[in-house]
Amino acid sequence: MIKKLFLCAIACITFTTATADEGMWLPSLIKERIKDMRKKGFKLNVDDIYSDKKASLKDAVVQFGGGCTGEFVSPEGLLLTNHHCGYSSIQKLSSVEHDYLTFGYWAKSRKEELPVPGLTVSLLVKMEDVTARLAAGEKKEDIIDEAIKQGKGYRASIEPMYYGNQQYLFVYCTYRDVRLVGAPPSSIGKFGGDTDNWIWPRHTGDFSVFRVYADANNEPAEYSEENVPYRPKRHFKVSTKGIEEGDFTMIYGFPGNTQEYITSSAVAYTQFHSNPMKIELRTKRLDIISEAQAKDAATRIAYAAKHANIANGWKKWQGESLGLEKLGTIGNKIGYETQFIRWVKDKPEYASLLDSMNVAYSNNTEGYFIRELFNESIGGIEIFNFALQLYNKAKTEDKVTADEQAEIRRKSLRGYRAGIDHSIARCMIDEFVKRMPKEKIPQELLIAIEEHGSAEALADNLFATTKLIKKYPLTKEEIMNDSFVKFAEWFIPIIEQNRQYAYRNLSNVPAIEKWYQPYMQALREWDKERAFYPDANFTLRVAYGKIAGYENADGEYHTFLTTLDGIMAKDNPKIYDYNIPQVLRNIYDKKDYGRWAIENNGKKTIPVCFLANNHTSGGNSGSPVINGKGELVGINFDRTWRSTMSDIEFDPTICRNISVDIRFVLFVMDRLGGASYLLEEMGIK
Repeated sequence: MIKKLFLCAIACITFTTATADEGMWLPSLIKERIKDMRKKGFKLNVDDIYSDKKASLKDAVVQFGGGCTGEFVSPEGLLLTNHHCGYSSIQKLSSVEHDYLTFGYWAKSRKEELPVPGLTVSLLVKMEDVTARLAAGEKKEDIIDEAIKQGKGYRASIEPMYYGNQQYLFVYCTYRDVRLVGAPPSSIGKFGGDTDNWIWPRHTGDFSVFRVYADANNEPAEYSEENVPYRPKRHFKVSTKGIEEGDFTMIYGFPGNTQEYITSSAVAYTQFHSNPMKIELRTKRLDIISEAQAKDAATRIAYAAKHANIANGWKKWQGESLGLEKLGTIGNKIGYETQFIRWVKDKPEYASLLDSMNVAYSNNTEGYFIRELFNESIGGIEIFNFALQLYNKAKTEDKVTADEQAEIRRKSLRGYRAGIDHSIARCMIDEFVKRMPKEKIPQELLIAIEEHGSAEALADNLFATTKLIKKYPLTKEEIMNDSFVKFAEWFIPIIEQNRQYAYRNLSNVPAIEKWYQPYMQALREWDKERAFYPDANFTLRVAYGKIAGYENADGEYHTFLTTLDGIMAKDNPKIYDYNIPQVLRNIYDKKDYGRWAIENNGKKTIPVCFLANNHTSGGNSGSPVINGKGELVGINFDRTWRSTMSDIEFDPTICRNISVDIRFVLFVMDRLGGASYLLEEMGIK
């Protein structure tokens, strides 16, 4: 089906090597970049950025939840991150009676700060290059065990850099008592919703406020009323002086996934096969969910986080494909590979590398595509995942207790609406059958569709006959004989086969990835002018650059700053995502901005968001944006639409990250949230 990827020869295109503002640098090695950083306006020392012997900026940065970044802004554990990073936590605490998503929440005292079950933050204790230790025969498990024993709440991992050419130990301390302090209403924190997501100009106050608690010894502890605010070794000073075009900016955070060194074969798979399929299937799921949300407030709340999670990747992939096409990344890669082939002609150790890599891609793309297709179609049916987990439990145990069933149900069917899932199942079963190679479709599924007349009719029968929704708890016999459990059982062979492709990217499949280790060695030996940095993998990184607008199209220049005037231009009480609080309208009408006012183009207004050319990725959401003095000037939350291709190729002329201006954050806290006491805690007079 997809055995042959796009492959051609373009002999005279040169690939853009890493530019000065490109890169996600390991903080322990930032001394290699400090001269360039100082040229651009950075004023601090290497030890101020990273040290495992004294307090440094790294101690003010945390990994928030499962995939975001946050930063301490007070000596008492006060933490800022994005609204979309705290979204699921805010949703957990919300109900129709207490709709913190719609109306926001502000604790008026420490007693009103709301514990969030399951939410954690992790601080990096240290990072260490252990390549030599592993080469000398030490075992990974022993190195990790030794590190974990060094402190309470410690966890550790060894992560590969440059496709395994180097190995780094990362030691974290994880805190489990995290409480919601404040959040703006979604009409500010998610202003523009999916329509504005990944778009500039942007006017989103994407922030939320939490506090980390610890025991009396400042160590991690489970939630307890006896816990006290965590005392960080370092926190960021907040700057209210603002930013200007060309100012130095630095991002400190946990970017999740980049693939800067992949070959043209991998880019072609992403651009022509993976992204189009995922976009089309998610469009169908989002349409079904959005229609149901529009009809009922409780459903809107219940499916808010699910909708956001589906939509985020959906729109990101659209921008990524557009950016790759406009930049001509496949052609650029082929041109670079052509030059590389010329260089390796007299180097037998590298001469057949690209041929071997292309063969590996050809042999593995279909299997990887099937995994992605399954996840986006059948895997998008909520009750399917519930049925599969029950089946796995019942198959191996004599009895599935009521408590076990309740826990599986809680995780799989939170806020569940059978009507929505039914509509999704009708659509996704049909899409799976249409898109799968016929010989790979489970025979039981084909027979069932033929018996019922269509995939949609099969879905109708499954929902009509299953007991998983209507009855609780179920006996083991009822579980194993349930229609949806039997349906899930048909896919076990595909699921088991998919395990060999369960990697973040196609290029990380072992049969392909094994070639990248020598390929990276060869590239670094050949391309001496290129500034190589390891791909992002949710480990702490530094990215730096400057405040900068950009030319979006011929004659269309996007300036670096947006203001409250842009919010008011979009304000629409009839549209949920654009229906701002009335208090903000009142403030705007009176121009009652107080100390937060600025002059912009001769008008009195409030700054909202800004652009910079820092290299960011997923996971950088919530990252602190700091100026040359190491002061907090914003919170990173997004990229421009075409910038999403920077996970594969960074173009300094177009790639921009989007941040909420810290002055807008403070304005909302003060004038809309009535939480001026938080400003005092941050040292803002």
